[in-house]
Amino acid sequence: MAKVRPTEDIQPLTAFRANVAGFIDQVRSTHRPLVLTQHGRSAAVLLGASDYEALVDEVELLRNIAVAERQIDEGLGIPHEEVVQSLTDRMKARLGQ
Repeated sequence: MAKVRPTEDIQPLTAFRANVAGFIDQVRSTHRPLVLTQHGRSAAVLLGASDYEALVDEVELLRNIAVAERQIDEGLGIPHEEVVQSLTDRMKARLGQ
């Protein structure tokens, strides 16, 4: 996701209400979030759907990495060779070899 440009990507809620379609087009085309303000303070962020999905996927991946690192630190890891052998055996079984 691209960085927010304060001169273009921070708008008051009243301006958003007056031009919803235009701001949605802006978010889609720039892939930058739009920060909406209310009473001079940030109130909400508008993201394009694909950018939101990418953000959620990235957060999920980072959480999975953190879990894996904790498991390794706790001695719960499996040596690479064992994983390769297990996967090879499973593939052979599925293929009937």
